[in-house]
Amino acid sequence: MKATQLLHNLGQSLWLDNITRDLLDNGTLEKYINEFSVTGLTSNPTIFDQAIQKSSAYDGAIRKKLQEGKSGEPLFFELALEDLTRAADLFRPAHDKTNGVDGWVSLEVSPLLAYDTASTIAAAKELSARAARPNLFIKIPGTKEGLPAIEEAIFSGVPINVTLLFSREHYLAAAEAFLRGIERRINAGLNPGIGSVASLFVSRWDTAIKDKVPAELRNKLGIAIAMRTYKAYRSLLGTPRWQRIYNAGARPQRLLWASTGTKDPSASDILYVKTLAAPFTVNTMPEATLKALAGYTEMGTILPEDGGDCEEVLSQFAKAGVDVEALAAELQSEGAKSFTKSWNELMGVIKSKTEALGKGAD
Repeated sequence: MKATQLLHNLGQSLWLDNITRDLLDNGTLEKYINEFSVTGLTSNPTIFDQAIQKSSAYDGAIRKKLQEGKSGEPLFFELALEDLTRAADLFRPAHDKTNGVDGWVSLEVSPLLAYDTASTIAAAKELSARAARPNLFIKIPGTKEGLPAIEEAIFSGVPINVTLLFSREHYLAAAEAFLRGIERRINAGLNPGIGSVASLFVSRWDTAIKDKVPAELRNKLGIAIAMRTYKAYRSLLGTPRWQRIYNAGARPQRLLWASTGTKDPSASDILYVKTLAAPFTVNTMPEATLKALAGYTEMGTILPEDGGDCEEVLSQFAKAGVDVEALAAELQSEGAKSFTKSWNELMGVIKSKTEALGKGAD
């Protein structure tokens, strides 16, 4: 049995961290659903930047939208929504079968809004309404400014993928924002069954300190942070406050492992997948990692609910001079800047494509 099926049987959702029109047009995404147990999909500005830049699959749609007088950001969101609604429809059977637990796709609001709460709320509501799919998450960063937007969006009934989380503390803040939004819905007499995931970025920790710690600590920090966060997640789900909202009809906000592609060529190609095998979580992985995983027929041990030896490992990093709290803040800030950079590059690609295709239509 493929390791992808083994993880699915364990109770972990496998999502693809990629979307291109070619994947949709040539049936590859459908193949991943049928053969690799893929039950969801995530996207971000970098993914769309690469997809549109490296493929002619979007050219016809861009020409059509140019003729309709569209350009820039509005044109991009139309392309993205076309792709993601098609993907959402492919995952709709999984969504229906699991009563809304699985089968989700994700679209990010403009990263330029990362520190603008009001604009983030407005964009999240608009994109969700335009998609008109029950299984589409809007991605909002779990920055200080993003947290009120997450609460308000959840209260408004918009399913949210909280992105750019890097630590237990980041996760707990995102979970609190989700919980406040759900509690407000309950108090207002509204249906509390609004979906959400909290995305913890894993591999970027190891990339950030790879040349700053002893060899025996390489590729261990991201996993230790994930284990610490998983312990907090499982503990939180069992608290009376959370159990009250479940009793009112709410669904848990699932923890999602993001950035799970192996960056170190000397490490296992499924390092962050096999180590973070855990029920009631999601692992969204790059296409190369998914294909590699499908080549395995066994997995390792299940992630312990109590965090295992994570605190002991983290104490070793502290002795090596790694300030986890400071690095988490730095990684979140850098992540926001990186998404902004990718967004600006994406807008540049849209501009150059529209200019070239516009001339071709003359």
